[in-house]
Amino acid sequence: MTKVTAISEGRSDSPAVSRPGEFEYVFPAIRGVQAGREYYVTMWPLRLIPKLFLFDSEELPPEMRAQRTLNKARVPEMARYIVDNPDGYIFSALTASVNAEVRFAPLVNEGGIADRVGTLTIPMDARFVINDGQHRRAAIARALDENPDLSDETIAIVLFIDIGLSRSQQMFADLNRHAIRPPRSIGVLYDHRDPMSEVAKQAVLKSAFYRDLTEMETSNLAARSRKLFTLSAFYTADRALLEGVEEDSTEDRTALAAEYWDHVAKQFPAWRQVYDGKVSAGEIRKDFIHSHGIVLHALGKVGNTLLRQSRSPATWDKQLKKLQTIDWHRSNSTVWEGRATVGGKVTKGASNVLLTTALVRNVMGLALPPDEQRAEEAFKRGEK
Repeated sequence: MTKVTAISEGRSDSPAVSRPGEFEYVFPAIRGVQAGREYYVTMWPLRLIPKLFLFDSEELPPEMRAQRTLNKARVPEMARYIVDNPDGYIFSALTASVNAEVRFAPLVNEGGIADRVGTLTIPMDARFVINDGQHRRAAIARALDENPDLSDETIAIVLFIDIGLSRSQQMFADLNRHAIRPPRSIGVLYDHRDPMSEVAKQAVLKSAFYRDLTEMETSNLAARSRKLFTLSAFYTADRALLEGVEEDSTEDRTALAAEYWDHVAKQFPAWRQVYDGKVSAGEIRKDFIHSHGIVLHALGKVGNTLLRQSRSPATWDKQLKKLQTIDWHRSNSTVWEGRATVGGKVTKGASNVLLTTALVRNVMGLALPPDEQRAEEAFKRGEK
């Protein structure tokens, strides 16, 4: 593990000093060049991150800051991720600027690649600004409060020499302009830590029917896609389906979800037609709303009620068969406009999910919970 030592007139509590009377940090580093400017890649102990990276004051107007305002709501979850996974968490490098004259000393002076590895000396009065990673910085600080044993672990730092506020702002814009958030479906597919991700993907993969009709990577289906569903939609639906449902293991929860969705599939002959190749998935998605995420979510919420009432599939079937009495045509604006569609386009806002679920419950003869009841009453009054 890389360690940073400190010596300052008899003290040894933080990074190092190399000239009498002056305090300096000394880090191992690799020197690189981008756009004609030198930059450095170093590794710092986590304990230094909260001390050296002080986030710009939130009171400053946006034009005077080099990064967005910290979204404090994101920090507890990120910190919990570190604390709960001390042997498996992973954080990508922080990108920062420093507003001081630094000295890089290569370990050897033989030219070529060898000259790029050495030590980077930075004055202690230098000011560091994070260009990318302020939420990771805040999460690290919070995680250290809960688990100080993490303090000697390290994180990579990509460090640029400060060239003014405008350049720092441009760095932030450039870094985030080209950062592409992965589709939620592939996030579910690759997540082996979240039990619900495991339930969602295994329930799909163990069914030849749903495996063939579910897009596992992207969360938006192209017009010509032969898939009816997305894994991310099933993830949301399964969370609703299994909320508060006690099962002994992930395998049992997966089996329960898979069985429920098998019985749901029986109520939609059009899904089977797509599976059999008799009609295209695009046609079904275009003309009907029953394969869209909002309906899967609603069916998950309704299914949660059915599972709580009975674990007998025969009992589910009696209720689920009533789904066949609903006109699922997207063009049926009398039923769906303002409820599941806006201007004919399927919309999955929170109120839309409540209203769609309420309609399904009413058809099934199930009582509406308070939130759906309020949404339904507001809808009938013409409130949006």
